[in-house]
Amino acid sequence: MVRVFLVLVLGCFASATYGQEVKKWTLKECVDLALENNLRIKRSVYNVETFKANMLQAKGQFLPTFNAFGSYTNNYGRALNPTTNLFVDRNSTTISPNLSGNIPLFQGLRIQNNFRQNQRDLLASNHDLEKAKNDVMLNVITLFINVIFNKELLDNARYQLNSSQQQLERIKKQVEAGSLAMTNQLNQEALVATNELNLINQENALALSILQLKQSMQIHGSEPLDVEVPAIPTEDLILDSNAENIYQVAVANMPEVKAAMMRVQSAEYALKANRGSYAPRLALNASISSNSSDLNSLRIPTGTSTQVPIGATAGGELVYTSVDNVTVEKYSHNQQLQDNVFRNMSLQLNIPILNGFNTRTSVQRAKINKDVAEITVKETQNTLRQSIETAYNDALAASRSYSASQKQVHAQEEAFRMNKQRFDVGALNIIEFQISENDLYRAKSDLTRAKYNFIFKKKMLDFYQGKQIEY
Repeated sequence: MVRVFLVLVLGCFASATYGQEVKKWTLKECVDLALENNLRIKRSVYNVETFKANMLQAKGQFLPTFNAFGSYTNNYGRALNPTTNLFVDRNSTTISPNLSGNIPLFQGLRIQNNFRQNQRDLLASNHDLEKAKNDVMLNVITLFINVIFNKELLDNARYQLNSSQQQLERIKKQVEAGSLAMTNQLNQEALVATNELNLINQENALALSILQLKQSMQIHGSEPLDVEVPAIPTEDLILDSNAENIYQVAVANMPEVKAAMMRVQSAEYALKANRGSYAPRLALNASISSNSSDLNSLRIPTGTSTQVPIGATAGGELVYTSVDNVTVEKYSHNQQLQDNVFRNMSLQLNIPILNGFNTRTSVQRAKINKDVAEITVKETQNTLRQSIETAYNDALAASRSYSASQKQVHAQEEAFRMNKQRFDVGALNIIEFQISENDLYRAKSDLTRAKYNFIFKKKMLDFYQGKQIEY
């Protein structure tokens, strides 16, 4: 009774979970949603935006610099007149605007090489973004196929339970009629209980695989989800290439290899840019400035003059000189700024002679970074080759297992059909019949496992070749 109650409860739960009308997701829909929600991809997108900003800054290095600045100063007490350079003991206000610009004429090709370095860094970040998307796609594909695999195993478990329950009903009738011993009924009831447990385990496995798929798509575990089991074409169960050919295609297309190669080029231009620090630098500088102070005043001639004594002769007669008369007026700040304009233009040559080995160590570090980047390319290529060789070997083994499992299922189905006929006429005991039924179930499960294992490995190889993964 306890077992019957447990089965009813689990049946109601399964009906509530799997029997309700929920959207069936295709693989493409699952992948698209995962790509949209994945936080690693969003982080990679921001990384690309950062390198775009660096690229804009590198472009700006080709442009002249132009700056404006100025000061407005209130002086209290003793102050310097910026026009006469004389100290005056009074409160005053000083205004000093300035415009300056700089045009780099030659920087040892540092600007050009820095620009090319940032170009490669931006390309590498785009390839990193593609790699992040590929990782998400592969993870979703793996989990999607795992859901389909568990759905088929669940169907097998339901079929086996249903078959054993039907057989139990027949045995009960035969026991009641006295044609079979009670032990046959007990053995069959034990088999039904085992199949019920298998069904529960498969339901749990399916629920877990669906939960993992939801998590990869960044949706809540409580949200209902089901997948659409695709029709797999026959050609998808055929291995039509070899590992070396797949590698040659993958090494030219995989974004992780492209990113590593871009970083080698970036390191090369960084080395050239650092070597440019050994070269002289030539720049054109220009500036314009002015100043004003309320210490200044305008002295305007009146057109008249005054005779001022400057001495006397030997006879005591005074000697006069003529001094022009002037009118003192306020000298406005605007007028002073116009009158005191100062312009400057110069060529600046900087020849590096000794800078504490800074340039030398920068060049050495750049060389090391370039060597490390080249090693990273080789490591990436080796990892890719090993992954492809392993996937190809696994796919080949899965293909053979799938072919053998097909033959095994066909043989077990025929054996079970004959054993069932013998059992129905009493020529086969219950133990032998149960063994035959279990062998068939095990063979079907092995076939399902081999089939989806091969499909996943085959899709991995298709992915490495740049083929579109649909379903």
